[in-house]
Amino acid sequence: MAHFVYILASRPGGALYTGCTCDLRTRVAAHRAGFSKHTSRYKIDRLVWFEEQDDFETSLRRERSLKRWKRDWKIALITSANQNWHDITAQIPS
Repeated sequence: MAHFVYILASRPGGALYTGCTCDLRTRVAAHRAGFSKHTSRYKIDRLVWFEEQDDFETSLRRERSLKRWKRDWKIALITSANQNWHDITAQIPS
């Protein structure tokens, strides 16, 4: 089963949230519905980056690694794949 590491943003250069899940589409919908206090408080609802991993352990290690990154590094990662910080929910694999 595929697992995903993802970054949500409030706007380009705005507040960020990093997470991992096995069902990215449902998790993004949960963030948008306000089920996470942090993301609802700061209006973080735009999926700006994600990557697919083969298993839970790999995705969890990658998430923890990204959470330790400096903010500038995360912004560079997002910008390298999504220069204008568009919502990429439609690109989630089925």
